[in-house]
Amino acid sequence: MAKLAPVIADINLDELISDPYPVYKRLRQDAPVARIKSMGRTFITKAEDTKYIKDNPNLFSSVDTNTPMRRAFWAHTLMRKDGADHLRERMAMAPAYAPKVIQNDWMPHYEKTAKAYVGRLPRGEIVDLYDVLSGAYAARGLAFLLGMEDASDDEMMEWSQALINGAGNFAWQPKPFERADRANKAIHQLLDGLQGRHRANPNNSAFSVMLNADDPIPEKQMYANIKIAIGGGINEPRDALNTIIYGLLTNPDQLHEVKLQGDWVKAFEEGIRWVAPIQISSRIAKKDTEIRGCSIPKGDTLMTIQASANWDEDLFEDGELFNVYRQNNSHQAFGNGPHFCQGTHVARRAVAKVMLPMLFDRFPNMKIPDLSAVIWRGFAFRGPTQMPVLLQ
Repeated sequence: MAKLAPVIADINLDELISDPYPVYKRLRQDAPVARIKSMGRTFITKAEDTKYIKDNPNLFSSVDTNTPMRRAFWAHTLMRKDGADHLRERMAMAPAYAPKVIQNDWMPHYEKTAKAYVGRLPRGEIVDLYDVLSGAYAARGLAFLLGMEDASDDEMMEWSQALINGAGNFAWQPKPFERADRANKAIHQLLDGLQGRHRANPNNSAFSVMLNADDPIPEKQMYANIKIAIGGGINEPRDALNTIIYGLLTNPDQLHEVKLQGDWVKAFEEGIRWVAPIQISSRIAKKDTEIRGCSIPKGDTLMTIQASANWDEDLFEDGELFNVYRQNNSHQAFGNGPHFCQGTHVARRAVAKVMLPMLFDRFPNMKIPDLSAVIWRGFAFRGPTQMPVLLQ
């Protein structure tokens, strides 16, 4: 009879926030299915297993009642739903993410924003791209896509980080939830005020298509899923952009080849494999099952670690290295299964098709003067939180 997964007692949240990758390497080698005592969850760190779990919602549910996300977002969001309920809410926003809408409506806004925001960067100076470019660029584009362009970049970025910190508050500390509460109040107030405009003048923004649907979902769920988009839709392209810039600037031979071949999409895919902006997902075992010889009891909370899956030695040679031209890049950074990230195509185009080539064209000799000044942090969501570069 299969035994329960081993309990690991020496892994803590601070360690995972600082640098989770050594932890994941140890787990992949010694305990790829492991109960982490400090988290109260079972970590799944091998790519085959993380994919299997997310591809089988009949065995592993997204309805995680123990997640801090519900508390942080004031609602049970589509991220924590399965089957028909999940599909209905996902499809409510789907028209805003249709390929033609992305190309015709949103990319012109991203291009206009990129030109303006790159154009205002001071040549010859050291600036923190995290502060002055990457987050603001993602925020402005997303504000148009969601139909809440009245929000400032600073507001969008604050709301995103507040919600992200709340959703990742697995220690259930009060301050992250208090910050998320303030964001929720401000977002609700803005959306309340925008309803009349969107009803009077329907458009392709996510809020408008939800409001004007023939069979609209409840308002509470519209707001909750707008907030999901604010969280992931800013942090993912922001962190991806900074990670890719770091990867290219620290590998000048690859940067040269990417410029020569126009391989910005390949650089994008490698960047989000190398340091996945969204590092983890949770699932609940719907019945007793078994993974790698370990018994998984019904009701167990599994943490699928796509950050670890993306470095899995079974798939990736030297996975810890940034290599745009690796032969295999079957990463899981955008997830898989029914919850595959809805904003994938927007993020890929906004970063790889618009911002990266424009930024490196304007500053062809950009460099990082002090690698130690680049700060990486995050467990649930990860990327550089400080990214000083010399623009030249």
